[in-house]
Amino acid sequence: MPASDLPDSPATAQVGRSRLLLGLSQGLCLYLLYRAVKEQAWPADTPLLFAPLILVALYLPQVAISALGHMERRALLAWLGAAALVLAALGCYDAWRGADLPLTPLTPTRGAHAGPRRSPMPSALLLFQAAAGLFIAHSLVLAAARDRRRIAAYPTHFDLAWKLGVQLAFSAMFTGVTWLVLLLGAQLFDLVKLDFLSRLMREEWFAIPVSAFAFACAMHLTDVRPAIVRGIRGLLLVLLSWLLPVAVLLVGGFLLALPVTGLEPLWGTRRAASVLLCASAVFVVLINAAWQQGGDGHDVARVVRLATRIAAVLPAPLVLLAVHALFLRVREHGWTGDRVAAAACMLVAACYAAGYFRAALRPGWLPALGWVNVATAFVVVGLLLALNSPLLDPARVAVASQVARLHAGKTPVDRFDFAWLRFDGARFGRAALDRLEREAGSKPAGPDAARLRARIAAARKLASRWDARAPVPLPAPDLLANLRVRGAQALPAGLLDTDWASKPSAYLYPACLRAAGRQCDAVVLDLGNGGRPAVLLVDGDDARAVVLGADAQGRWDLLGTVAFDPAPCADLLAGLAAGQVRSVAPVLQDIEVGGIRGRVARPPLQQGCRRQ
Repeated sequence: MPASDLPDSPATAQVGRSRLLLGLSQGLCLYLLYRAVKEQAWPADTPLLFAPLILVALYLPQVAISALGHMERRALLAWLGAAALVLAALGCYDAWRGADLPLTPLTPTRGAHAGPRRSPMPSALLLFQAAAGLFIAHSLVLAAARDRRRIAAYPTHFDLAWKLGVQLAFSAMFTGVTWLVLLLGAQLFDLVKLDFLSRLMREEWFAIPVSAFAFACAMHLTDVRPAIVRGIRGLLLVLLSWLLPVAVLLVGGFLLALPVTGLEPLWGTRRAASVLLCASAVFVVLINAAWQQGGDGHDVARVVRLATRIAAVLPAPLVLLAVHALFLRVREHGWTGDRVAAAACMLVAACYAAGYFRAALRPGWLPALGWVNVATAFVVVGLLLALNSPLLDPARVAVASQVARLHAGKTPVDRFDFAWLRFDGARFGRAALDRLEREAGSKPAGPDAARLRARIAAARKLASRWDARAPVPLPAPDLLANLRVRGAQALPAGLLDTDWASKPSAYLYPACLRAAGRQCDAVVLDLGNGGRPAVLLVDGDDARAVVLGADAQGRWDLLGTVAFDPAPCADLLAGLAAGQVRSVAPVLQDIEVGGIRGRVARPPLQQGCRRQ
């Protein structure tokens, strides 16, 4: 039945009071959980309990607020119980993935807590995926309750899902505006030296319950007049539908250009799969904006109807290209967490693409889109549960894949990211790192075993994931191969023996010091460094330059960067190739005031050179 024939909300004054009470109770619960984290008290010191409590307190009251007045009491309690069990299980598993780590202290001291640590809070990815999965599942349950069927008619699904989406958007907006009004009031009172409202807004016991209460109020107000929500939704969908012809022209032109350009430029971007999936997702949204609840389609403009039929065909080639791009990356580099998530997205996109392609070939106004959308919604919920469980945990799959490639020799020891195992592989990665360390200790002495032990030891010394951006120490022979020595002097042995990858803020150093296959020009100079040699390195890719030098103990480090006067890169590289490099006196001398030395900084110059 059309949306206009759907019944108005049965919300009553009693339902409204119950919703407001739920919102206030949720705010108080979240505040108590926040205080537990702040004071590092129970249950925040027990992540296997705290993470489920956070998920349940954050999402279950909103499910109850939305369902009150729309479901019978027995069905509502059954649905809330099932949702609570699933959320608690997901929270427990998320906390278990990091249960082998110590808790992050509230006020850590510098250097006292190096290494990976865990937070009592659920991961940000789980919070997002739980919200998305719960939104879809709640829409399906509400629709089934309204139609009194296990799977409701598509118009009911369409109406309730879009209504719930608009409700959530307006509730978030209402909560933000509430705080803007409070902020305005606080500013007005501050003008007359009354800061009680400003201080009150900074108190957690006030801010958290007020936010939850305002959100619950908005959810109730938007439910009282569903016709208004449907009107806003209808306007939004009409506007979106007129973007469909433009999207068809752009994506159709891209697909027609591929036989001319070939696929190599596409694969060379290394982000082809994500862009193609985004294009497919845009098509799904725009197609549904035009199709809405189906019917005969006579109220849809002819150009939009034509664009919709063509658009229903286009996701198929896009998804096939994305799958091929992912296949190439996995074959070359194995599975990672991002690639597992991308594969799950591709499965969803394939469901839409296959169903929409079949619908486009049938006569009429794409009559099969409804069941495709409903079936794919169940697929999405199932995948989200699998991704956040041992069944398809991206970290578990990625660790198993990468370690297997290491054992098979597909990834050399010098190229394997041991720091990723420690910081980003969850407990699976750290367990794999322990196994590799035991295997390295049991191997006979040799260069491979020694290198494996050295790499693992270097990964264990890293203080954080940010120090792990360049975790691969480059052996001296490979380092020497990266450096083109200009001039008569050979490179000092101390520079070649230095492990540049383990330096703090290693990303400041040229890539030729940290990665095989990168080239730099190297010139030994005397820059007045106490008689000790210095080396000028100029990156062969972007002509950025640094100066390296040794201290009194012979340790090599970064002395500074070099900003050249504006000049073409070709001239700079030609001068390096000819060995025309020398040290010159500074243009401006230093200034000393009372024994304190100051350096006159010249106007900022570009660190690289000018490409032509």
